[in-house]
Amino acid sequence: MAVVSSPKTPDITLYTSQTPNGIKISITLEELGLPYKTHAIEITKDTQKEPWFREINPNGRIPALTDSFSDGQTIRLFESGSIMQYLVEQYDTAHKISYPKGSRESYEVNNWLFFLNAGVGPMQGQANHFFRYAPEKIPYGVSRYQNETRRLYRVLDHHLKDAGTDYLVGNKCTIADIAHWGWIAAAGWCGVDIDEFPTLKEWEERMLQRPGVEKGRHVPSPHRMKELLKDQGAMEKLAKEASEWIVKGQKEDAKK
Repeated sequence: MAVVSSPKTPDITLYTSQTPNGIKISITLEELGLPYKTHAIEITKDTQKEPWFREINPNGRIPALTDSFSDGQTIRLFESGSIMQYLVEQYDTAHKISYPKGSRESYEVNNWLFFLNAGVGPMQGQANHFFRYAPEKIPYGVSRYQNETRRLYRVLDHHLKDAGTDYLVGNKCTIADIAHWGWIAAAGWCGVDIDEFPTLKEWEERMLQRPGVEKGRHVPSPHRMKELLKDQGAMEKLAKEASEWIVKGQKEDAKK
């Protein structure tokens, strides 16, 4: 008689901060309804570079996650896309935010997940840097990365319009949508006007109506990007503060 194994009990700790990459994971966890503990990482104090954290993520970046694996031992996960794939493979047996493995839709989800991880995130991140944080304003750098971010947004906008679906892959919210949301919601931070992309803007607003997104975006601290983008003084203050620790960190890393 075959023995049917019982579902694994989560023992998840999320190491995160209030960033577009960080909230991907808390939103995923909330959408799945999984219990988890949160360890807030103070990236401005370089907590993510401390030895104990590098044992979880050798790259010294958030988010990271630990869980009890099927062998009873702790497993470490880092890189947001890897974490998201782990969570749906291990826990999304009902396919709440995924499609059955091997299906056409599951590969399409991977297309858009990697599009974000290799395209939107890195390019918009560089746009943020040159537009908000760089101590020396380099017009070429600002233009290069803002325009590439716009191009990638245009790909998303056209895809959603042509597909005529509520989400990136069909009418189901998946990890591909979740991965994009925090970045698209912060378009204005890198100097890109989301109003240029009406279908993508509608998608972003639709995502925000989801209870899992609303709850997960406020982990480990309140998500205030939308309010921030309406306050020029607050934006300038935050950018100045962030620039100081980013430049300091770059100098320290260069010495290692």
